[in-house]
Amino acid sequence: MKEFSVKAIVMGCIMGCLFGAANVYLALKAGLTVSASIPIAVIAITIGRRLLKTTILENNIIQTTGSASESIASGVAFTLPGFLFLSMVNGKSVGADFFNYITILILAIFGGLLGTLMMIPLRRSLIVKEHATLPYPEGTACASVLKAGEKGGDIAKTAFIGLGVAMLYAFFQRVLHIISEVPEYTTKLTNKYFPAAKISGEITPEYLGVGYIIGPRIAGTLVAGGVLSWLVFNPLLATLIHDQTIIASQLIKLGYLKDLSTAGGPGGWNPATHLFDDTSDAIYRAYIRQVGAGAVAAGGFITLMKTIPTIISSFKESIGSIKDRKAGNTQLRTEKDLSLKVVLFGSIALILLMAFIPMIPGDSIGSKLLLGILVVIFGAFFVTVSSRIVGIIGSSNNPISGMTIATVMSTCLVFIGIGWSGKTYEPMVLVVGGMICIAAANAGATSQDLKTGFIVGATPRNQQIALFIGAIVSSLVIGITIKILDKPTADMVQQGFQHAIGTDKFPAPQATLMATLIKGILSFNLDWQFVFVGVALAVTMELCGVNSLSFAVGAYLPLSTTLPIFCGGAIRGLVDWRRKRRGEIIAEDDLGKGNLFATGLVAGGALAGVIVALLIAGSDKIAASLETINLEPALEKSLGVNVYALLGVICFALLGLMLYRTAMKKQTEIKV
Repeated sequence: MKEFSVKAIVMGCIMGCLFGAANVYLALKAGLTVSASIPIAVIAITIGRRLLKTTILENNIIQTTGSASESIASGVAFTLPGFLFLSMVNGKSVGADFFNYITILILAIFGGLLGTLMMIPLRRSLIVKEHATLPYPEGTACASVLKAGEKGGDIAKTAFIGLGVAMLYAFFQRVLHIISEVPEYTTKLTNKYFPAAKISGEITPEYLGVGYIIGPRIAGTLVAGGVLSWLVFNPLLATLIHDQTIIASQLIKLGYLKDLSTAGGPGGWNPATHLFDDTSDAIYRAYIRQVGAGAVAAGGFITLMKTIPTIISSFKESIGSIKDRKAGNTQLRTEKDLSLKVVLFGSIALILLMAFIPMIPGDSIGSKLLLGILVVIFGAFFVTVSSRIVGIIGSSNNPISGMTIATVMSTCLVFIGIGWSGKTYEPMVLVVGGMICIAAANAGATSQDLKTGFIVGATPRNQQIALFIGAIVSSLVIGITIKILDKPTADMVQQGFQHAIGTDKFPAPQATLMATLIKGILSFNLDWQFVFVGVALAVTMELCGVNSLSFAVGAYLPLSTTLPIFCGGAIRGLVDWRRKRRGEIIAEDDLGKGNLFATGLVAGGALAGVIVALLIAGSDKIAASLETINLEPALEKSLGVNVYALLGVICFALLGLMLYRTAMKKQTEIKV
């Protein structure tokens, strides 16, 4: 049976590029990504099987090649924008010069290859020997999709309808601006009972879809963090701080505002009146984001600590599997892995390349050699951890943030131990953290893919080669997407922003957190009082039985991000409740109509966002043309600002109703 064919690799690369760009967009906006394997498998069995006459093994190669994009996109977007947020020297971050396409591309490829390399010796132990004990939920579900497609059926139709609806909605919202993008309501600073409280929502189809996919519990925990920040902390601080110069001074310290005599910055500082146009946004940037950063750091670390028994057992298993393995004895096609020599020489080559490539931060070959050694050591450990954890709890719950935080803190301590402290070493720490984040994320996705292959009878060697190809090709597009999304709009430039990443448009929460930790540890200059409040907040949530990491991410992000996600989660909760009352047995979630439609919403909405950003960034002429068909000013003038915002909310509610009705349709039973 055909398996590793040109058409399978090409189609997998195309899918990887599309979903890689979409996941970068989502990661920078919401700090979340969605699994690409199942959507790509659905597309593969529709387009590949019907138009290209692909076999089930070729379809598996398509989803394997494409799925590498999801993990690399999340790893890159969660860490590498941190170059922009490191310590400032002469008005520019010490890492800004490294935030270029070539450096991002190299680190993305190296991290992706490392994740797959280190997973090769673990496959027999984790995938084969523990097949009965490690379910690998996404991998098993993906195999079900491929088997269902082989038997026939029309499961992809719902996903494509969702994609089309999302693209149409995005056209009205992002091109014509008939639908408001971020309706909001803020109480006045002079409000005696509830000052400077803000409710807002970025009512996009991708957020609605993400909320439905992650479900009501996680979505509810996310929005709870946002409620605490925007409806508790904000009014409280606005009540206590009467002199807004204090807030402005804090923003100056953090680098958001040049000085008290310069207008602009978060919240719109007015040097004449010494007041902000939007006090809630100013307070959020000055204080609450640092509390959120401390909470995210603690939440990630707590999540990592809870998995220590798994870490120890998985590391022992991996060492045992390497000792037990006898190279060259495999006979069956389904047992053929790449040689362990590939792992050994690949790791050595990675260390040497990092030492001699000039785009990697470091003041000498020796210092960069140390970076390479640290990357391989931490990589071997956390790839093992990641691969086993996703086998139990799935890729969506993989504590990548915790592993990256542990790597960053450990690298900082190594640097301090050898006398490397200060601003110049900050980019080097971020390189180690970034590559481990990418490698651990890719190892988790690789494990799921190998599980899928094991179930459908694929050749592991072919899958591993496909993952290498997918990692390299998707990295090409991921770097371009990040640079396009980072280009500031004309309004941002007027406000003094040189980068779109880091603004409310693309908050990049994890990357900002990594930079904050690195600056604080190496430069011994961090507002620890806010960070420790966040740590205590995460501990409190954990003691209450709440997922501290999800709550912390919600506290860190704008409410405009988490509120529409919660709407999607609430719809999912309502659907599940109604179907249980009707006595229906809820089918496999990943193959349900609601989940497929939500996947289409995510893919369509995110891709539309990337396309619009690409058009605006690619040509000033196109940007000007798009501005001429912007109907927002005319609608606000004729309807009023409030009615225009209400119109957007109604459109979003109709989209939610469509998702609900689709999810409530009778499920077609899929026999596998």
